[in-house]
Amino acid sequence: MAAGISAAATSLISCCFPREPSLPLKAAGDCFLLFGSSPGRASALRLWRRRATAVCFVLKEVGKDAEKNSRYTSTEVDPQGEETERSDALRASSERRTAERTARKRSERRAYLIAAVLSSLGITSTAVAAVYYRFSWQMEGGEVPVTEMFGTFALSVGAAVGMEFWARWAHRALWHASLWNMHESHHRPRDGPFELNDVFAIINAVPAISLMAYGFLNRGLLPGLCFGAGLGITLFGMAYMFVHDGLVHRRFPVGPIANVPYFRRVAAAHKIHHMDKFDGVPYGLFLGPKELEEVGGLEELEKEISRRAKLSDNSTNLSS
Repeated sequence: MAAGISAAATSLISCCFPREPSLPLKAAGDCFLLFGSSPGRASALRLWRRRATAVCFVLKEVGKDAEKNSRYTSTEVDPQGEETERSDALRASSERRTAERTARKRSERRAYLIAAVLSSLGITSTAVAAVYYRFSWQMEGGEVPVTEMFGTFALSVGAAVGMEFWARWAHRALWHASLWNMHESHHRPRDGPFELNDVFAIINAVPAISLMAYGFLNRGLLPGLCFGAGLGITLFGMAYMFVHDGLVHRRFPVGPIANVPYFRRVAAAHKIHHMDKFDGVPYGLFLGPKELEEVGGLEELEKEISRRAKLSDNSTNLSS
């Protein structure tokens, strides 16, 4: 009977002992006791035993030849199987994190979409009602106040256009300067449906509501001009929200607006602003492509337009 025993040793010992030591030893059944610090310098002590009466013990060397002899004394481990299990676990963990991130993004977009729709419907309905009732009251006496109506219309258009230049100046001189602590949230990855930079929309809404309220509650040329200015600021704010928040930063779907060629150029130009390649230019939104042209950024603009078009086509193919 032979038994393999592993031990922390540096020599190999193989010996056979006779079952009855008093029996005479014969040379026919030689048995050796091997020992030494290395297999190459082992010495031998010959013992004699009686045939078929020996019990042998084998002590396995653990040292230089441990890997060679381990197959006799231990169960082999399949490294390829362990690597496969590890890869499967990492893949499952990555897929789980991706699914969680996608679900979170969808929830954030849904929350912002609800806020955008409600605010847009509320502002639009209020503005339309205010315009209708104001002009109805003006014409109650049968006389049409042409000057007042023209002033209201002209200033509404002028205020909407002027807001682009105001936003460009404020963006450069205030938001990227003294108000950077608030605006910085817009240049970092957003955590949640809203960001601190959204406060600027509320700040701009205060003068618009005030001007429209004053013009709505009073008659005359000055109230008419104030009403028109408030209406123009409101129209610009709604357009800014759909193009900037919806089209550029994809905080909610914008539908057919994304297919308008000029709005695509506007979105690409604003993305270059976030890349900070031309010292932050463009700072405006709707006239952003014109700003890039002035600083020699048309080539970069065309590259960004092509890149965004490819991403849009890929997302459309995946969704279909």
